[in-house]
Amino acid sequence: MPTHRLILAAIAATILAGSAAQAQAPAAAPAAAPVPAAPAAPAVPEVMPFDIPYGAPISMDVAHKAIAAAAAEAKKHNWKMSISVVDPAGNLVAHATMDGTQYASIAISQGKARTAAQYRRPSKVFEDAVNSGGRPSVLGLMALTNGAPSEGGFPIVVGGKLIGAIGASGGLSSQDAVTAKAGLEAIATK
Repeated sequence: MPTHRLILAAIAATILAGSAAQAQAPAAAPAAAPVPAAPAAPAVPEVMPFDIPYGAPISMDVAHKAIAAAAAEAKKHNWKMSISVVDPAGNLVAHATMDGTQYASIAISQGKARTAAQYRRPSKVFEDAVNSGGRPSVLGLMALTNGAPSEGGFPIVVGGKLIGAIGASGGLSSQDAVTAKAGLEAIATK
């Protein structure tokens, strides 16, 4: 019997030791939250935006027609504007400043036209980039090219080719855009 008791005592001790070990075992760690997947990188477009082919530069006569139409639009609203037309490289072809226009608008209208021609897109694209807080390099680009990141400059595209650009300045940027757009529309039907 004593052997039997020793065996029972050994079994009991083993069971007790096992339960004590389980009681002392650290609790299982909660399941880790799944790591969120990184956002997918934006796809790189295969087609370049604003890839307008160059055409023969705008003639002085056509540039004057655009300026006359833009000035007529500005007069309808009693806006005092400076209006510039440039070739595809951003070189001045024709310019007019209405009586009473602020002097700063002369360089700004040329800058808007230059921006639209050299970058082959409306100058408002750059205004939007600056206002969204992104791409601080936009201001550096504008300084290097004497551009103007403000609404009111439009590429002049005839027959699918860039022949120049028109820019206006003197009022609010939305007024400048209406003025320049009137000049653009006067020659775009050509």
